[in-house]
Amino acid sequence: MRAIKSLIVGASLLATIGTAAAQQEQFVPLLSYRVGPYAAGGSGFFGGAIDYFSLVNANGGINGVKIQWEECETEYNASRGVECYERTKTKNGGATLVEPLSTGIAYGILDRVATDKIPMTMIGYGRSDAANGKVFPYVFPLITSYWNQAAGMVKYLGDKSGGLDKLKGKKIVHLYHDSAFGKEPMPVLEAQAQQYGFELIKIPVAHPGNEQQSQWLQIRQAKPDYVILWGWGVMNAVALKTAQRNGFPREKMLGVWWAGSEEDAIPAGDAAKGYSAMTFNTPGNYPVLDDIRKKVYGAGKGNMDDKTRVGSVYHMRGVTAAILWVEGIRNAQEKYGKGKVMTGEQVRWGLENLNIDAARQKALGAVNMFPPVKTSCDDHEGSGALKVQQWTGTKWQAITPNWVVGDKALTRKLLEESSAKYAAEKKITPKCMSAG
Repeated sequence: MRAIKSLIVGASLLATIGTAAAQQEQFVPLLSYRVGPYAAGGSGFFGGAIDYFSLVNANGGINGVKIQWEECETEYNASRGVECYERTKTKNGGATLVEPLSTGIAYGILDRVATDKIPMTMIGYGRSDAANGKVFPYVFPLITSYWNQAAGMVKYLGDKSGGLDKLKGKKIVHLYHDSAFGKEPMPVLEAQAQQYGFELIKIPVAHPGNEQQSQWLQIRQAKPDYVILWGWGVMNAVALKTAQRNGFPREKMLGVWWAGSEEDAIPAGDAAKGYSAMTFNTPGNYPVLDDIRKKVYGAGKGNMDDKTRVGSVYHMRGVTAAILWVEGIRNAQEKYGKGKVMTGEQVRWGLENLNIDAARQKALGAVNMFPPVKTSCDDHEGSGALKVQQWTGTKWQAITPNWVVGDKALTRKLLEESSAKYAAEKKITPKCMSAG
């Protein structure tokens, strides 16, 4: 009997130790997608994030706290994404944060994350007015939003034309993925068309975008000065090849940053040469990427099957995202206790008080890899800056030496109006959350 009691006590002690060990890991569910028409983007982005997590763990964690993650395949499908969120949010002590990399999924869980007190990042996509932390305390469209990207595109095209005033009378086609993602920049493009006097021609492309002949027939007939390609997945390479067949110069095309990766350009062959796209990363190599190659892939723990994708556009975006997440957790620890596992509420504060300046980027081995990010209650985006990159035929190369910033006064005005409307609909009293 005494032996049985000893076994029970021993088992209980082991369980307690096991629970304590589990609690020393910061859990991040990954609503990833590695199959389907958008698999290239998902595998690159989430592969980059996991590689950075592995690097952090190899270096001892965040003040000793290791990162734990679990992937749930969404196939970039909104309903599956919501299911994945619900399935993973309470696992392993509870989710630290969530990043679905899908406008549709982000919209699907937008109201849930506030109720569940789990911060959601939307890095370079999603609902642009969520940058207002007084209305969306748990949502962070970090670095830059679709609205600031659209404003940056107009600024760049204006500069390319000799000044914004030179856009008057020009025609700009918005060739877009017919989804919430594709429609997101329209308020900015419409406002700037009116402001600068250019004609905005909106042409949708049905998912997934394999067939675009009729759209390019419209473009050929319209004879626009520029085409903004707001595409995703297979739609991008098809657009570039169809543009070539229709004799439209790729130098007059400017892509959204989800239409500016190696996986978009390489399948298009010579049809992509000279094509430009927006980016919130500067192409090139960085010490943090060398560390990943050495410490993660050198140890046989890399997430990418193809090592040549390390440092590619999508991979670098995933690394960038994970840097922001880890810095949010680290920031929370500075306030709530170093070496402790942070709750979603605490990480929300950490993300709202980020300050990743040039000095911090240098310490992270990522100087100029992405723009400096400084968030606040009023600004859950933290930057709004971007660059333009061009495909040389073999690689992406930045063609704007400095970070480009569009009309932020306009985007802030739209943000305030849109978020105020959302707050009224949801009966939210806009306010900054206390530190807790």
